[in-house]
Amino acid sequence: MRYSIGQAAKKMNLTAHTLRYYDKEGLLPFVQKTSAGQRVFTEQDMEWLVIIECLKETGLQLKEIKQYIDWCQQGDCTLEKRLNMFKQQKKKVEEQIMKMQKNLEKVNFKIAYYEEAVKNGSVDVYKRNKCLAEQKERLFGNLTESGK
Repeated sequence: MRYSIGQAAKKMNLTAHTLRYYDKEGLLPFVQKTSAGQRVFTEQDMEWLVIIECLKETGLQLKEIKQYIDWCQQGDCTLEKRLNMFKQQKKKVEEQIMKMQKNLEKVNFKIAYYEEAVKNGSVDVYKRNKCLAEQKERLFGNLTESGK
């Protein structure tokens, strides 16, 4: 199947402007153009866009994504570079996930804290709920937690 820039943008939940920008930045060297200069996206091009968006969402800069695309175009002699790039990115994503898990745990703690405070009509929760007091100590250590 073939897609116009508008169709490709809609399918990827992007704007046509974004796709034109990607093309200008060298991220879409594989996209063919009609004799009138209109971009025509194939299913394979759409797969490239999925990877580009994935890499972008995991924190890779456009210049780094372009480097990856350049390596792909250079062929098999860059396989090891590509593998290493994905391994490094995987490590960064795993670190981000760990940080987000820790933050989620703290947010869940605050929800439990405020549910208890609302139930009792007071922020003086820790004296009544030893489980929350222990959880607070584990999550925040010796930091002063006023509950606010």
